Amino acid sequence: MNALAATNRNFRLASRILNLDSKLEKSLLIPFREIKVECTIPKDDGELVSYVGFRVQHDNARGPMKGGIRYHPEVDPDEVNALAQLMTWKTAVVDIPYGGAKGGIGCSPKDLSISELERLTRVFTQKIHDLIGVQTDVPAPDMGTNAQTMAWILDEYSKFHGHSPAIVTGKPIDLGGSLGRDAATGRGVVYATQALLKEHKKSIENKKFAIQGFGNVGSWAARLIHERGGKVVAVSDITGAVTNPEGLDIPALQWHKDETGSLKGFTGGDAMSAEHLLVHDCDVLIPCALGGVLNRENAGDVRAKFIIEAANHPTDPEADEILAKKGVVVLPDIYANAGGVTVSYFEWVQNIQGFAWAEEQVNKELKRYMTRAFNNIKNMCQTHNCDLRMGAFTLGVNRVARATMLRGWEA
Repeated sequence: MNALAATNRNFRLASRILNLDSKLEKSLLIPFREIKVECTIPKDDGELVSYVGFRVQHDNARGPMKGGIRYHPEVDPDEVNALAQLMTWKTAVVDIPYGGAKGGIGCSPKDLSISELERLTRVFTQKIHDLIGVQTDVPAPDMGTNAQTMAWILDEYSKFHGHSPAIVTGKPIDLGGSLGRDAATGRGVVYATQALLKEHKKSIENKKFAIQGFGNVGSWAARLIHERGGKVVAVSDITGAVTNPEGLDIPALQWHKDETGSLKGFTGGDAMSAEHLLVHDCDVLIPCALGGVLNRENAGDVRAKFIIEAANHPTDPEADEILAKKGVVVLPDIYANAGGVTVSYFEWVQNIQGFAWAEEQVNKELKRYMTRAFNNIKNMCQTHNCDLRMGAFTLGVNRVARATMLRGWEA
């Protein structure tokens, strides 16, 4: 099941549990606005090429719309639509005053030079500048984009609207980015893990963790778990996988990856197949890579007792059912990876105030938001007698529905 179908399915289940009016349900599902633009740029050799850019603005009942911009060859309207909708529920789950949006350009960033990427980003910004805004829609980095991409968007947007640091989040620190933003998603995953384990009278210390993906989110999660006394016994990414039953030395593994660009050849553990990581012997499995990695083929072989969804949609609905029968507790993506957007909110707040926070304050506030959200999810689980995924979805959907009705959605 693709991300859009899975998101719609979860939304409809939540709306049934909440007994939402059918017209309101339909209204919440339909995006506020879908934007599709042609972006033509000259390549470095002078050849003109065209790319298609998308921005889906899903809902603004609770505040400005918020979501990343991804540069990837397989960006398509369905995927962008699903991710925009997911952002609406995610921002509501952690109770930050945003709605959901998502965007992207169908391109392969590795095939473009820095100057070509800059030209593409500026043309895309020119095409959508009057449809985004500090109080309208605030983009952020996503797959294939980074702080530099946000700096170009900020600069191009400011040519039309004056100095507007709050127009994007995930910016370089020198241009108003927030301290702690780089680690935010991984740190949020760790705070979410702590909250879940505490609920089961356990802690991170001495537990065995397997982490799929060693990019920004996976590497920060691994580092912070290691610092808290957890044993990261297996790590994988697109370059390979490595395991050590006594726990990997994460700082040494990070240094090796930075130096060689690969997990292969690391002497502090044994090589293993990346596919095996998902069914590796561990207490907590953290998928931090692509969606749909846990499915009906492998879910029955999962040995972890807890799964923390740091990636978007890593667990298919069929896998969900199999895991539930096995007694595996799944902490859903809609909450578990919300640390990034939460600190993006803090960055936006700092930009509007014109006042920068210390990193300690950012981390302290992030922990408060993630812990409070977990407790709210647990309350919904108890109220509706449902699992954590439906607890999170009913929490998010209910907040958006209430805001929509209070605004007078039928007017």
